[in-house]
Amino acid sequence: MASIINASTTSGVVITGDTSGNLSLQTQAGANTITVPNTSGTMMVSGNMPAFSVYSNAQQTVNNGTFTKLSLQVKEFDTSSSFDNSTNYRFTPTVAGYYQINGAGQIATASQGLLVSIYKNGSEYKRGIWFGNVASIGNQSIVSTIVYLNGSTDYIELYMYQASGSNYLTNYGSNSTYLNGTLVRAA
Repeated sequence: MASIINASTTSGVVITGDTSGNLSLQTQAGANTITVPNTSGTMMVSGNMPAFSVYSNAQQTVNNGTFTKLSLQVKEFDTSSSFDNSTNYRFTPTVAGYYQINGAGQIATASQGLLVSIYKNGSEYKRGIWFGNVASIGNQSIVSTIVYLNGSTDYIELYMYQASGSNYLTNYGSNSTYLNGTLVRAA
């Protein structure tokens, strides 16, 4: 760190600051140090970052040649109550930042192609695709990304698309059709 402006000890913790505005907290033994950079915004620490995991608990029809929003009714957890699992089936976080989002969709019938897309604010953002034909379990497509969300109006949804020529039903359950995410860095 640059030159120390002030140092004080409270209950075994050494608090120091420097001329650049950085703040350092260190145990007296020096084993653990937290450095807080001189930036604006909300500082998140492990344990209070928004995280959620939801999944579908019923089959849903995915029409041929149409993007279909997946209904994700069951919350495994939602630490900030930011996922609507009854009406819009979307994640709308209240903390601005960069989020790791993962989703999967599985159909109950073997197919030559299936895709699952993460939508941001009603438009396709990232896509995962499956090409294959697994008759015993159907096909599953997985998508994963990091996305910036503004913490007020941005939202995330999960959609599925297939163009088999017929309508298909999704598989459901925590390992078949799901969406989860967590804040990895506040803005």
